[in-house]
Amino acid sequence: MSTTAAERTGARTDDAAALIGDARERIDALDDRIIGLVQERMAVSAVIQEARITSGGRRVNLAREMEILGRYRDALGKPGTSLAMTLLELCRGRV
Repeated sequence: MSTTAAERTGARTDDAAALIGDARERIDALDDRIIGLVQERMAVSAVIQEARITSGGRRVNLAREMEILGRYRDALGKPGTSLAMTLLELCRGRV
């Protein structure tokens, strides 16, 4: 059973459905880039953690994490803090 563009997007007109479809394609492309950047960040974080551990330090630097949380909160508000926490969790690896 086939659905119309309006049904797939929740739009009530074909013009709105086309606009939503185009915007969703842009969002998908942005999400692909964001995922790639997160993966790159995870790799860089692993290098930092390895250097810190090898030098006798701890895997996690809490002062640095607080700095990152503040940056995301300042830029994105309260949800930015949640986003930063998730990002930090991903980048910490197995603690």
